[in-house]
Amino acid sequence: METTLRGVGVSHGVAIGEVRHMGTAVLEPPAKQIPVEEAEREQGRARQAVEAVAADLIARGNLAGGEAQHVLEAQAMMAQDPELMADVERRIAVGSTAERAVYDAFAAYRALLANAGEYLAGRVADLDDVRNRIVARLLGVPMPGVPDSDEPYVLIARDLAPADTALLDPALVLGFVTEEGGPTSHSAILARALGVPAVVALPGAGELAEGTVVAVDGSTGEIFVEPSAEKRAEMESAAAARKAALSASSGPGATSDGHRVPLLANVGGPGDVPAAVEAGAEGVGLFRTEFLFLDDSTQAPSEEKQVAAYRAVLEAFPEGRVVVRVLDAGADKPLDFLTPADEPNPALGVRGLRSLLDHPDVLRTQLTALSKAAQGLPVHLEVMAPMVADRADAKAFADACREAGLQAKFGAMVEIPSAALRARSILREVEFLSLGTNDLAQYTFAADRQVGAVSRLQDPWQPALLDLVALSAEAARAEGRSCGVCGEAASDPLLACVLVGLGVTSLSMGAASIPYVRATLAKYTLAQCERAASAARAADSAEEARVAAQMVLSGE
Repeated sequence: METTLRGVGVSHGVAIGEVRHMGTAVLEPPAKQIPVEEAEREQGRARQAVEAVAADLIARGNLAGGEAQHVLEAQAMMAQDPELMADVERRIAVGSTAERAVYDAFAAYRALLANAGEYLAGRVADLDDVRNRIVARLLGVPMPGVPDSDEPYVLIARDLAPADTALLDPALVLGFVTEEGGPTSHSAILARALGVPAVVALPGAGELAEGTVVAVDGSTGEIFVEPSAEKRAEMESAAAARKAALSASSGPGATSDGHRVPLLANVGGPGDVPAAVEAGAEGVGLFRTEFLFLDDSTQAPSEEKQVAAYRAVLEAFPEGRVVVRVLDAGADKPLDFLTPADEPNPALGVRGLRSLLDHPDVLRTQLTALSKAAQGLPVHLEVMAPMVADRADAKAFADACREAGLQAKFGAMVEIPSAALRARSILREVEFLSLGTNDLAQYTFAADRQVGAVSRLQDPWQPALLDLVALSAEAARAEGRSCGVCGEAASDPLLACVLVGLGVTSLSMGAASIPYVRATLAKYTLAQCERAASAARAADSAEEARVAAQMVLSGE
């Protein structure tokens, strides 16, 4: 009998197939004591296992490329963290085996992260995966992972580690469903990059029996268990129609009556550029430069290294628009040379622009590198600061840009409610706004963006979040400035129409989402988008807002 479950859709598309579960194993080693004379040998075993796991993660990243590579390299750095390794060796010195010392040291660090507040639940999942890989190697057992199958299937898991998601074979894994995670988790971001339909935050997904046929709608978050022939035909027909619409859609983003809405790509570095170009991105709306800095958490990359990385991206979009976000360090992206190590709540402390203003030499070097990278290129360079709270922040950033001789537009990200509420004041110091809806949602609702239990508050359809978007867009229009969205909200085709109706002037997203958004925007007039936006804001919940907008756009 057909039943319907609902999670959070995070990657477009439809998948119909049999359930296969992610393999699991108990990886808690026994707690036994070793003689003192064996400590040095055990410490050597631990170091070898750590280095082997780090090398494997880097190799997986090299194979996957793009954003997945950055994520896996960050995991490799986790494995090699010197403080963690020192703790492991201390535990071995007092009698633990290598595998038990790794398990206990990671458990202690895990507890610190879990209690550190915003963002860090997602990093806890990454940490668990690194621990499991090291312990499995020490125990000589295989790592739990993607099941072996000759036939395509729908993958079910409690959560998916980046190392697993990055190397999924879309020819075999039709789609995946997880019990945990959220719309901005690493797995969700990588699923969109792969173009694999995905639903997260579905409690009880693990109870679906192996071999059960399910139909997954990665757009709506619906899971149909044992779907009827009619439901399967309906979903397959809708998927075919969507594919045809995507094939027919090309050129610049615009509504059906010609209102231009540039569709830009979010990138983490040169590796993400080919997919963006292939998708028809009109430029870059968010260049996340922090990935360049995460290669070595002990020191900033040299000016020369930064120039080379920035220029590679700028050259890919001649005469296009490239919006660069300066280093956003802190919270889940700590850097030893930049961010405090003892903050009780890093996401509410010295992160983003606050870190850079405390270390003006790091900001100056980055701005100088950007200036040199753009020399002689016809690209339209724009540079923005993360975590701007007020006009004073915006002025400090604009002053730093001018002092570095940067010939570019200066902008501010709207990720803190105060910035949306006082957007017009901020725009007296900078030339554009860019809404980071992921952080704006978590700070508006006090809901960690990585915790599945509060995912309903991370839904970008929440009317309160739409109100803040509207405030920002209205302020930009009053000041004659642009106001884009570079958060994951822009990747939802229906919500993209609503954002345009709210007054947003550009949309930036993962490359895989650009064709979907382009095709959907082209179906509606600007007036229809505005009516849909009004209907969504008048609702009292995210689900009501989504339904209200859909009804307006479908003419009901």
